[in-house]
Amino acid sequence: MTAARPFFTLRWRAPAGLEILDQRELPRTERYVTLHDARETADAIRSLAIRGAPAIGCAAAYGIALEAALHAGAERPAFDAALERAFAVLAASRPTAVNLFWALDRMRRVLTDHIDTSPTELADALRTEAHRIVEEDVAANVRMGEYGAKLVPDGASVLTHCNAGALATAGHGTALGVVRSAVASGKRVHVYADETRPVLQGARLTAWELRRDGIPVTVLPDGASGHLMRTRRIDLVVVGADRVAANGDVANKIGTYNLAVLAHRHGVPFYVACPRSTFDVGLDDGSAIPIEERSPSEVTGFGSEVWTPANVDVFNPAFDVTPAELVTAIITEDGVIERPDRDRVEAMLAG
Repeated sequence: MTAARPFFTLRWRAPAGLEILDQRELPRTERYVTLHDARETADAIRSLAIRGAPAIGCAAAYGIALEAALHAGAERPAFDAALERAFAVLAASRPTAVNLFWALDRMRRVLTDHIDTSPTELADALRTEAHRIVEEDVAANVRMGEYGAKLVPDGASVLTHCNAGALATAGHGTALGVVRSAVASGKRVHVYADETRPVLQGARLTAWELRRDGIPVTVLPDGASGHLMRTRRIDLVVVGADRVAANGDVANKIGTYNLAVLAHRHGVPFYVACPRSTFDVGLDDGSAIPIEERSPSEVTGFGSEVWTPANVDVFNPAFDVTPAELVTAIITEDGVIERPDRDRVEAMLAG
């Protein structure tokens, strides 16, 4: 069993606010910051201080709870107006991860279910719902890990992309939750982590998490994944997801599609680990998933260093879409969807 991690992704610190581990600073500095309202929470999501689809959803829920606490002393019309502004600013923070909108919908249902409730009581109800979302996320990740661990052979070499660990969730992780659960069951696992350009979530965050847990990890350049699969034994690829369409198409960090094509070419199982909240059955297929494009500065340099010519054009999509036919299985908290397609996704979510 791995040791308990001496860090947390986010936690409610009443009455101060929401405390998060600032992921922009890792691995150099372990710095926690406190968020006090919805706007600060949205800024933290947009700037990647907190990131990962499930963690974004949890943070957004707490952002609404923070705003409700700030306006609990107001009359109900003013309270409602403040909450509407909070929902709008959080919804605009990032477009691709559906967990953000799922969590905001959960919080909005609390509002509509308490039409005649005082702002003070409603603020308490919203805080309770945010806590529930966080607790459910951790529990879902643990169950997901248990299902996924059965797919990991003892002595396995696992390739992953971006960071889908405890840092991307309320705890345990999705893709890395599968790894953690496999290790906890007594299996030996070695993880190969793509560096995941341009923000280096694999090199900075996945490697940091796994080193803290004592799980062997090797970081490689994104462009080396094909060479790795061809020349070394890779038993499986496991990644997270930011949105899954009704037919099983998967949106995840840019470069995931490349891995899926390479895994198919080399006969390596390609698994996606994500909770039910990541499914968006309102989208027929992956072509309808909005793909966020981020600042050119993430590509042209880092900090004060600039390594591209001045005024060069930059294309910086944050995500890509992997067609369902390239996915061996989707691992959820309620079981494994093998060879995902529209019928199998619908059957799992209806269960």
